[in-house]
Amino acid sequence: MPKESTEVQVRPGTEDDLAPLTEIYNHYVRETAVTFDTTPFAPEGRVPWLRSHPEDGRHRLLVAQRAPGSPILGYATSSAFRPKPAYETSVEVSAYLTPDAAGRGVGTLLYTHLFDALSTEDVHRAYAGIALPNAPSVHLHERFGFRHVGTYAEVGRKFGRYWDVAWYEQRLGPDC
Repeated sequence: MPKESTEVQVRPGTEDDLAPLTEIYNHYVRETAVTFDTTPFAPEGRVPWLRSHPEDGRHRLLVAQRAPGSPILGYATSSAFRPKPAYETSVEVSAYLTPDAAGRGVGTLLYTHLFDALSTEDVHRAYAGIALPNAPSVHLHERFGFRHVGTYAEVGRKFGRYWDVAWYEQRLGPDC
């Protein structure tokens, strides 16, 4: 009998992934200040979010898992930075992992695939907002060439306290 592969695979997210993706995100809603959402979502409440990330284009959703049908270890997205048309070539990126996948290179793998995919799109800048403190996220973004461009002080309130958000920027595209 062949050994099960421990290699992590990355693929586009689909509607079949909605429940586990929602479960991963809800962990961060309930347990951390990584997201400023304060109420967990039902999977059906995340359908518009999922559908805003088609398989191609600027706005992607990639998932990581060990093998087809195995549990999802995490996901990365590139989303609209702001809704106004002049921002269309800028994206906001993020990655969320199951707690047991953190620190095992899954975020790096997801971002590698995400930025490879974005390299074929008309994307000029990627931005990441990081609620502080969050050294692992800062380290991940700096590893991909993001630079700190500013911090909003005490911009969000969650768990009875205010949190700062550091903004990071990465130049993308042929002119960077």
